[in-house]
Amino acid sequence: MTAQLYTNARLIDPEARTDSLGALLVRDGRIVASGPEVAVPEDAEPIDCGGKCLAPGIVDIGVKVCEPGERHKESYRSAGLAAAAGGVTTMVTRPDTVPTIDSPETLEFVTRRANEAAPVNVLPMAALTKGREGREMTEIGFLMDAGAVAFTDCDHIVQNTKVFSRALTYARSLGALVIAHPQEPGLSAGACVTSGKFASLRGLPAVSPMAERMGLDRDIALLEMTGARYHADQITTARALPALERARKNGLDITAGVSIHHLTLNELDVADYRTFFKVKPPLRSEDDRLAVIDAVRTGLIDIISSMHTPQDEESKRLPFEEAASGAVALETLLPAAMRLYHADHLDLPALFAALSLNPARRLGLDCGRLAPGAPADLVLFDPDVPFVLDRATLQSKSRNTPFDGQRMQGRVLATYVAGSPVYRRA
Repeated sequence: MTAQLYTNARLIDPEARTDSLGALLVRDGRIVASGPEVAVPEDAEPIDCGGKCLAPGIVDIGVKVCEPGERHKESYRSAGLAAAAGGVTTMVTRPDTVPTIDSPETLEFVTRRANEAAPVNVLPMAALTKGREGREMTEIGFLMDAGAVAFTDCDHIVQNTKVFSRALTYARSLGALVIAHPQEPGLSAGACVTSGKFASLRGLPAVSPMAERMGLDRDIALLEMTGARYHADQITTARALPALERARKNGLDITAGVSIHHLTLNELDVADYRTFFKVKPPLRSEDDRLAVIDAVRTGLIDIISSMHTPQDEESKRLPFEEAASGAVALETLLPAAMRLYHADHLDLPALFAALSLNPARRLGLDCGRLAPGAPADLVLFDPDVPFVLDRATLQSKSRNTPFDGQRMQGRVLATYVAGSPVYRRA
């Protein structure tokens, strides 16, 4: 393979926290050098970036691909194409499939399918308990040997504290990362919006933001007891932030994430029962949204993810209370994140620290950087170009996006995995 030299690029380096013009040299799928002046080898293929932004590809934790069991909603092929079009170079996939990914055999099947079909990197997570039922933990060691990068029951909270503590203890002995969904299951059961005046006016079953705080408090107590590696998949309320901050100060191995929808939308977007805005946990108040954005800015919340959850038309075209939760977001993650940039909430290096660098570090990956030796997983994008999103143009099989018809700003121009183009905008 010849070398590639990306010239005239606005380099977004989340590790150095810099945003500067320069060039980047790639050879054999890895970054060799980057900066304002790069020595040009004779065999280098020049790629003119036209002054646009070149950043590490997005590492997206929590992507749902509906294989096995529900390929009509999303396959590894369609999810991989959507990821490439959205600048996502590594998908970290959830185990909430049909059947659940809770055995080495099922994990090996989906890994093989992903490698055959997806043009981007796919790293699978496995269930923490069998069937995600919260009664018996999975064979964590065997699943790690089969390639599982983390363990989660997704939105099925392990209610039995003894089972969860044993699973955390066993995961700690193996160095496994446990990803949990902080929520008090009794309070949140059946809820589809956040409690408050708006929920009351709409007559919808609601959950207090305290349910998230209570769930996180329980998990933190178990972390103190077990010393496990823990990641909260979504922290979406101001009430949960002080507990997270205390846990960090106490030296617990805890990180936290948030979905792009909770950073860019609020509870009022539900409006007249628009089911494409029904996600889990439900959209929060504007005060919560701003508090969580500030937590990302200060580094208290480490990771921004899409929480890509495909649902077919039949699942969404129902009364709000009955409709399925979730939204697709692989393709809309970067344009939506640009809202935070254009609103001066986050600069581009801070944004890509949360999108690329921090998730890679949490999983022990060497991507998410522009440093020499890192894999050349890259996204070239224009942060300023405006467009109106048409969900009919999305690559996902399911097109349940809350951003349909909305004015967006920021387009992916090209995506590279190990230096090879997997997407180029026509």
